[in-house]
Amino acid sequence: MSLLPAPPPPRAVLTADGISIATYEFGEDPAAPVVFAVHGFSSSFVANWLRTGWVRELVRAGYRVVGMDQRGHGGSTKPHEPEAYTMDALVADVGVVLDTYLLDDVSFVGYSLGARVGWHAALELPVHISRAVFGGIPDGTPLTRFRVDQANRFLADGTPVEDRLTQAYLTMASAIPSNDLHALVALVEGMQGGAQPDPDNPPRQPVLFATGSEDRILEASRQLAASTPAGEFFEIPGRNHFNAPTSRAFRDAALGFLERVG
Repeated sequence: MSLLPAPPPPRAVLTADGISIATYEFGEDPAAPVVFAVHGFSSSFVANWLRTGWVRELVRAGYRVVGMDQRGHGGSTKPHEPEAYTMDALVADVGVVLDTYLLDDVSFVGYSLGARVGWHAALELPVHISRAVFGGIPDGTPLTRFRVDQANRFLADGTPVEDRLTQAYLTMASAIPSNDLHALVALVEGMQGGAQPDPDNPPRQPVLFATGSEDRILEASRQLAASTPAGEFFEIPGRNHFNAPTSRAFRDAALGFLERVG
């Protein structure tokens, strides 16, 4: 018998451009402080936060957890048009979910793409987001290096992908049966050249940055933390970019931070 809570049926939230965003809620106390959780590229709320034990530990600690599947992921609409995926659109999705749930004081917890979205959401929605945990926040380089041309040829006719990073992302995405590779490649194409975390314009809220000791973006993440006025940094021992969310040390550091700054 699993000790992890079963995923409830998602609640759909409709965006202004017609995208259905799958959302989830855990915790029985409507007055409890809220953690708003956003997953990484090619993952989902269930894979990133529920199955890794984060939801269980947050609820035990007295939090109400609200999460979402970003457009192109999980139970949300998966458009195949690159123009559907911009940072403005992803941040607007966060805003409409927060407004739908009537949330105006949340702790934002995001990983990888979710952390990158969280950086911009914290700037755009400071009334809603009071503090944040950004795990594995990238500087945009992985998406910039992703070879959309090779990925699209592979999807069209099976032409092998020569770029190792692109192949790694496609392999990772293919491991989740519900993923739509056409949508995920469109997301990368739509976001390439878009807004990146700018150390000269950081969020002003308290932020914990956490990145794996084996993650190639470790130093870039550490520098973002140093540029953030109320930023702190935690190096997740023995973890890389792909397995950091399963780290108990990461969860404990995040819970301690939220308790201290909340």
